[in-house]
Amino acid sequence: METPFLLYITRPRPPRTTQPIPYDSGMEFFRRPAATPSSLGILPGTFNPPTRAHLALARAGLAQVDEVLFVLPRLFPHKSYEGVGFEDRLSLIVAAAEPHARYSVAACQDGLFANIARECREAFGAGVALKFLCGRDAAARAVNWDYGRPGAFLDMLQEFELLVAARQGTFEAPPEMRNRIHALPLPSGYEEVSATEVRSRILRREPWQHLVPPETVPLVSNLYGK
Repeated sequence: METPFLLYITRPRPPRTTQPIPYDSGMEFFRRPAATPSSLGILPGTFNPPTRAHLALARAGLAQVDEVLFVLPRLFPHKSYEGVGFEDRLSLIVAAAEPHARYSVAACQDGLFANIARECREAFGAGVALKFLCGRDAAARAVNWDYGRPGAFLDMLQEFELLVAARQGTFEAPPEMRNRIHALPLPSGYEEVSATEVRSRILRREPWQHLVPPETVPLVSNLYGK
């Protein structure tokens, strides 16, 4: 039996726009299963563009959570939007997630894990376990970010956990955080798959289609150039 979904509306055009599902929360949903999960995997990113590595991370997360939420922040703490903009990246994420019954897509206000978790808590309720899915580089950035006071991230981990996939090395969590940061096994073959590599291959006119979800190939071609 297929999982029922709340409606979302996509208006095809070059570039494509996506309309949010009305929801009483700071988070805007563009695709969402009707059932509330007991555990939620949160996969934030710049998605410039979404790659097969993003989907591999989401698939790995489904072994430990009921639903995976792809989150695109309107503001990033470490970079700004360049090239392909916010709405077009949302269209790419929705296209990539569409074939999968347990994937949802939303936009949040900014990319700090604590703020994303707060918006997820408002949208999903107090009883849902929140687990961020990320690679080694994103985990290191989150743990070592300057939040303005010592121990700030340790306090944040009371609200969520991290599931970290090895990417160009494994992540060693500080001892005091190891009960809230766990390894996320990821199949081999994704080490060199990145949005940067996709964009570089497009610029060099080299094959890139195998690095992105097949549902996104036409949109990526249109938005980033053949």
